[in-house]
Amino acid sequence: MLNSMLQANSDPAVQALILIAEDEPEIADILSAYLTHAGMRSAHAPDGQRAIELHQSLRPDLVLLDVQMPRVDGWKVLTEIRHSSDTPVIMLTAMDQDIDKLMGLRIGADDYVVKPFNPAEVVARTQAVLRRSMPRGDRENQRVLRAAPFEIDLITHEATVQLGKQRHVLALTLTEFKLLTQLLRAPRRVFSRAELLAACLPEGDTLERTVDSHISKLRKKLEDLGVMGIPVGIRGVGYRLWSVE
Repeated sequence: MLNSMLQANSDPAVQALILIAEDEPEIADILSAYLTHAGMRSAHAPDGQRAIELHQSLRPDLVLLDVQMPRVDGWKVLTEIRHSSDTPVIMLTAMDQDIDKLMGLRIGADDYVVKPFNPAEVVARTQAVLRRSMPRGDRENQRVLRAAPFEIDLITHEATVQLGKQRHVLALTLTEFKLLTQLLRAPRRVFSRAELLAACLPEGDTLERTVDSHISKLRKKLEDLGVMGIPVGIRGVGYRLWSVE
């Protein structure tokens, strides 16, 4: 059962999408593992330019941002993020001078962690920043996602579909649950395969056609219940939950 895959948690960080902007793969992998264990999702940007691109396309709930990165450094990335959004940002850097901390905070960072760090501390700080940045009303709304006939409880990790007077609990894999959740957040928006891959699939899955396989299995389970044609495939682009017609 899905409930056994992720421990129930009342923390608003559950299922939050964290963008890890870090050029050292080992550090990124460790942070991703700790975030996953805490019930969060993650995407990885290996350089500053990619971090800007993924921030624009994925709209993460928080960014863990390294300062010293190739192509575009963390200060410039933070400036770009602040020009377009108020996404919480925690800086990760080996620079421990007070002037560097002040610079990050003045540009708009929400917190600052100096390397080497304890990954568990980074997770705790991430959860704390998310709690501070999310208004109470939004926290409550984040628990349950609804778009008829679907309802997803992010705390109990349960997905249901209401057909007439009968409510069915969907027996989904963790990846299928994540995909349905992502699509349900914006039912008419088309999500590219790359977006779904980064937001919903394990770090080891790197082929976009893997998304097609999981979507196909999700669609088959819905069809078995009588919910036909969902999710909708958009040729050459990706998927959305249902048609705009």
